[in-house]
Amino acid sequence: MVTKIETILVVDDEKNTCFGLKTLLGREGYRVECVHNGEEGLNFLKENSAQLIISDIRMPGMDGLSFISCLKEKHPDIRVIVMTAFGGLDSYIEAMRKGAVEYIMKPLKINELKVIIQRLESGSAA
Repeated sequence: MVTKIETILVVDDEKNTCFGLKTLLGREGYRVECVHNGEEGLNFLKENSAQLIISDIRMPGMDGLSFISCLKEKHPDIRVIVMTAFGGLDSYIEAMRKGAVEYIMKPLKINELKVIIQRLESGSAA
């Protein structure tokens, strides 16, 4: 299934990460919106749409894994890429179990992220 990704929601409390992704992915033609925790992400999706979410795991308030659980209840078709600076096998397994399609480590490699997004758009497995 081919899915055109127009809007990407970045959920991360690190403003530099948000700014960088908004700038770099914006240059690729995506509309990028940023929020700073899971609660803000869920609120954003009440009135807006996104085809892809890139979410950190560790954030104040609602963390990334809790966010994915709540997200998938209301928006099961939105794809989620999890990013973290504190990765490990346990968090990888938990993120994938909750519905993430990809798990990447910070600092992000933008070319790697672009390839993942292109695969998601083409319908290939991430």
